[in-house]
Amino acid sequence: MGASKAGETVYMIYKALTYGLSPLIHLHLRWRKFRGLEHPLRWPERLGQPSHRRPPGSLIWFHAVSLGEGMCVVPVIKRCVEQRPDVTVLMTTTTASAFEVLKPLLPCNVIYQFAPVDTPVAVNAFLEYWKPYALVLVESELWPNLVLGASANGVMLALINARMSIKSFNNWSRPVVRLLASLMLSKFSLILPLSNIQAIHFQLLQASPLIINFSGDLKLGIEELFNMTNMEDLKENIVGRSVWMASSIHRGEEEVMLGVHRALMQKHPNILAIIVPRHPHFGQEIAFDLQKKGVNVALRSHGDSITSETSIYMVDTLGELRQFYRLTPIAVIGGSFLPGFTGHNIFEAAAAGCAVLTGQHVGHFSNMVMVMQRLNPLSIMQVSGGLELEENLDILLSSPEILEERRLAAKRAFHGLSNGVVENVWTLLQFHIFRNKPLQL
Repeated sequence: MGASKAGETVYMIYKALTYGLSPLIHLHLRWRKFRGLEHPLRWPERLGQPSHRRPPGSLIWFHAVSLGEGMCVVPVIKRCVEQRPDVTVLMTTTTASAFEVLKPLLPCNVIYQFAPVDTPVAVNAFLEYWKPYALVLVESELWPNLVLGASANGVMLALINARMSIKSFNNWSRPVVRLLASLMLSKFSLILPLSNIQAIHFQLLQASPLIINFSGDLKLGIEELFNMTNMEDLKENIVGRSVWMASSIHRGEEEVMLGVHRALMQKHPNILAIIVPRHPHFGQEIAFDLQKKGVNVALRSHGDSITSETSIYMVDTLGELRQFYRLTPIAVIGGSFLPGFTGHNIFEAAAAGCAVLTGQHVGHFSNMVMVMQRLNPLSIMQVSGGLELEENLDILLSSPEILEERRLAAKRAFHGLSNGVVENVWTLLQFHIFRNKPLQL
């Protein structure tokens, strides 16, 4: 049996399994809605049920799983709307948090829906209603019913900012699953991997080298989407304070950050730590625990003001990280201080002109760190743990000259990398996708 036929057989098994499990998946969606994890009114969209009329004409579908990926693709969507007014743009994500943040940032004529779950019935209903000409997936959204269902309906496929973690690559490389991965990748017209290593991963899974191109990381192309009007009061309240921020903190890392902050308070009495946990409810847990111990903590979600007595400002909200990067001179990027973590995006902090520090456990973000350090060794500092983090923060807080040097290095390195990324992606989409656009429906 040929590899393609074997892949189709594996897919038919997957399709039958997901069809059989559909009732349980639907129940799970309802449970998620009950817990507040799905949109209370628009959750049926996850079953392929539309909530918006489809306009006549050709339609291109952009899909990003959550907020981070969605932010990356917004500038590309804006370019599409500007350059191709003859095409309707549909954007989908899967998370309610992404919806709340992204919807106001999109052009008013972009249709926003929640993506269907990967069951045959939901995907087919979605495709039958929206009839997209092309589907542009962001980063790592390889779902068999989605990809192969779209291809069977004549939808052109592109994967931009494509990445695959080592764990995902190993999973897709397993003997039987590999056949399904190869079948899916054979349906794409364009794949834009983040790095040479990522390109090798896709080629090892039988993606054609003819469809692989490089455009740069779209995280470098994220434009300034927010204004700072709701930050003015905060800016006034932190004047004269020694401020540093710990962002995207995961469970376990709070002990490292709080220990460093306690040590720094002995040398810098007016210090303020802004802590942005990866998940808001985790931040609330930390804040309530600290308040029980007598620590003066202000909660963003409660509208608490920063006073001269405030020691920690807990940002337990979503979608404001980039604004806070522009408020603080120093950013410590979490998800990197304990084994098993894989780091987080450093580019947003560098773009804002922060002095950037990170731990050693950066996983697939190691390429980001390496490239930044090649451009300028001062652009990002990697530390081995809490003690070294404390030492570096003390230096930055004690020396305005060194702090300014580090901030400038990070910003220059970012701008050196970011030039033309969105334009590169758009040019490749134009060539591989839009040049074959059919007549309007």
